[in-house]
Amino acid sequence: MSHPAEQPNTHDLVRGRTTAGDFELTICSDGPYFLDGGAMFGVVPKPMWQKRAPADEQNRILLGANTVIVRTGKQTVAIETGLGNKLPPKLKEIYGASERLPHSLDAAGVRREEVDIVINSHLHFDHCGWNTIRDESGKIEPFFPNARYFAHRGEVEHGHLQLDRDRISYISDNYDPLVASGQMTLLDGDRPGEVREIVPGISCEIFPGHTAHLMAIHIDSAGQRATYISDLIPTSAHLDPTWVMGYDLFPLTCIEQRKRFYARAVPEKWLVLFTHDHHHPMGTIRMNEKGKPELRPAGLP
Repeated sequence: MSHPAEQPNTHDLVRGRTTAGDFELTICSDGPYFLDGGAMFGVVPKPMWQKRAPADEQNRILLGANTVIVRTGKQTVAIETGLGNKLPPKLKEIYGASERLPHSLDAAGVRREEVDIVINSHLHFDHCGWNTIRDESGKIEPFFPNARYFAHRGEVEHGHLQLDRDRISYISDNYDPLVASGQMTLLDGDRPGEVREIVPGISCEIFPGHTAHLMAIHIDSAGQRATYISDLIPTSAHLDPTWVMGYDLFPLTCIEQRKRFYARAVPEKWLVLFTHDHHHPMGTIRMNEKGKPELRPAGLP
């Protein structure tokens, strides 16, 4: 059954290509998938959010799971790895998970053996699912065998707590085996705005709100910046600072951090890469005549 938000290109495997300075960016997809619209927009009334994100008969909106491949000329970097193929059957059915990332990488001409670096903004299962796979014997193996993985230590520690509020969001097989083998490096620091360089031109900056240690990933080359802002602003329908999700652990902090992000991203015209926007995965943000942020999709003057 089709979803009311489907478009002619909804099932295209590669969602976009662009450049940031000398770096090549390719947006691959592990989606689309579906989540409850009420959960995605929190206290925003449905008559308001459904104008931007139409829902199906089960109140689900169509989302993407965007992996950004960055080729710097020296490294191949994967930012996020989608939902993966380890979800329990019931959750796979609920979310409509389609396990497309391997096919999307093939369509984009990206071999998983060539990926040097994998960065997870946080460790909810829909952002790190293809970090690992199970082989035929049930053993967990890295999906990107030659990559160094990076995530925040606070995310691993929080996932291990298995709190009632969000334990369903953490699947330890996505990260624990990589930590145990030494293939995943855990980053420290908990101050908003704290920046850590991963490789030249690629850095992570803490933007708490959705989780305590969510990181944005900055891509900088030749005076241009693209930023994968992750679940601080999951889609272009969430640009209003107050349109936060029911999933956000610290909604008031999320509002503050969105404003902090806009204070630089808007005047400096950063290219913003959205983690869950299937049809508008990237663009620049400007303030309209009412002082509200709005998207200019990539490619427009």
